Amino acid sequence: MEDLGKNLQKKMTDNNWNQRYQELITESLKDEEVRTFLAENNDVLTQADIMKSASKLYEFVTLKKQLAQGKQIFAPGYLPTLTVSNHRIEVVYVPTAELIAQREQKALERRVKTINLPRSVRKAQLKDYDRSDERMEALKAAMAFIASYTKDPKTFHKGLYLEGSFGVGKTYLLAAIANELASKGYETTLVHFPSFAVEIKGSIGQNKSNEYIERLKKAPVLMIDDIGADSLSSWLRDDVLGVILQYRMQEELPTFFSSNFSLEQLEKQYLTVNNRGEAEPLKAKRIMERIKFLATQYHVVGKNRRNP
Repeated sequence: MEDLGKNLQKKMTDNNWNQRYQELITESLKDEEVRTFLAENNDVLTQADIMKSASKLYEFVTLKKQLAQGKQIFAPGYLPTLTVSNHRIEVVYVPTAELIAQREQKALERRVKTINLPRSVRKAQLKDYDRSDERMEALKAAMAFIASYTKDPKTFHKGLYLEGSFGVGKTYLLAAIANELASKGYETTLVHFPSFAVEIKGSIGQNKSNEYIERLKKAPVLMIDDIGADSLSSWLRDDVLGVILQYRMQEELPTFFSSNFSLEQLEKQYLTVNNRGEAEPLKAKRIMERIKFLATQYHVVGKNRRNP
């Protein structure tokens, strides 16, 4: 590199470049990144090529100095770098590692669509899930689903029906599964069903109920959280939940559930009797058949983490 600098200096003198410009270019050639770049492209760039692009080297070094002084030179999150194009040196702008990480995080968040759930679920991670012996069955099932689904997403994979007491981590586990799938490029919709029920009832007058149903019907992976915690009308059971589950069963789309009820309790205490107190066991069984087709039940135990 020393010889290269001397040779360029001689060529600049021979070409009658003014002294100040020669000094600026010579100074630029001392920059460590410039020296590394020229060494890496030694087989591509001739001295003549470097001479023609000398101003770009000066531009690059100047931009670096401005950045070091805290000046804005292009757009937040971008840095200048050198590249070779058709035997000419060019200065291009590339995103910083920090900007790339921010973009990746936003992409992850976009892949997990939450409806009426706290933002804190976005932080749920499988590695942080309580691995006590009595909780391992559900965790292993979750990890097995992720492995099989990501290996072959076009094949039908049954989801999990997580049942257990309040605050034992059912929602957390669903969110952790969703976040893990997001990290592998897959989209999930996680919905708090009691809140969704209130919303869709309120949307009837605005003719938006079909829009709400479509969002859940066609979600690549759907997680219905806290099913059974509200009072269920016949309309909500048959024309909303039933329609969503029927479509997902026919299309074989992965579907998860969490509930304080076991499957048996869900059928008898939630699906069978509507909000008017009328018993409709046959309609309840239709819904249960869809749930059982879509998901396998796992019992989740542990202390109440919401109110220890």
